[in-house]
Amino acid sequence: MNLPADKKAIVSRGNKVVYDCGDRIIKVFNENKPAADVFNEALNLARVEEAGADVPRILEASKSEVGWALATEKVPGITLAERMESDPKNLDSYIEQFVDLQLKLQTLRSPLLTQQKDKFVRMINSVEEIDKTSRYEVLMKLDGMPTHNKLCHGDFNPTNVIIGEDGKLYVCDWAHATQGNGSADAATTYLLFEIEEEHDIAERYLDLYCQKAPTNRKYVLDWLAIVAASELARKRPGEREFLTHWINVADYQ
Repeated sequence: MNLPADKKAIVSRGNKVVYDCGDRIIKVFNENKPAADVFNEALNLARVEEAGADVPRILEASKSEVGWALATEKVPGITLAERMESDPKNLDSYIEQFVDLQLKLQTLRSPLLTQQKDKFVRMINSVEEIDKTSRYEVLMKLDGMPTHNKLCHGDFNPTNVIIGEDGKLYVCDWAHATQGNGSADAATTYLLFEIEEEHDIAERYLDLYCQKAPTNRKYVLDWLAIVAASELARKRPGEREFLTHWINVADYQ
């Protein structure tokens, strides 16, 4: 895959840089990114589109001059995160749109996606930062949680929602998609808001999600230790202490 000379970097995070290349968006990974992960993300995107989700269509997955790259169509518009920041007086309305979209996605089914519990187990077992006792307790907690088959994004936050010029909401970045328990996905979203130190938004989001789902707030919070332990596997700088804290205190919410 050849990147145009006039490409514009719009996001640089961890092992990837995302470029605006005119009519397409190209996510370029560094040389350490396994090819299997890139093709799995492309496959996830194809599967969730077939399931009925509004997503940027996959165009290509191939090698670039830097590393593996994934190209999708460009959806003209702005992210929901940008809209929330620029129009804070209507924040409640945007949070409601966000929750409604997540719940709509969770009505969809994609039976060939990875099972959520299987993914959590693999991630938790790869984490070296937690001791054997804590790992065992988290895995036992996961084993006892209900198994569902809802479409779960795995990284659902406002930066991954595009408000298109056509008025529709599109969801991007499906690398962590699974079929599983919607409340686990809500717990992940809640934790992502907390990681960004957006506690007020996290609480407003969770209250509204539980009201609309409907589900018990404690049931969502019961997933936090599991989600925090799995997030440690991503090895994002500066999050170890925060996530370890949530593993230890989640049961007391």
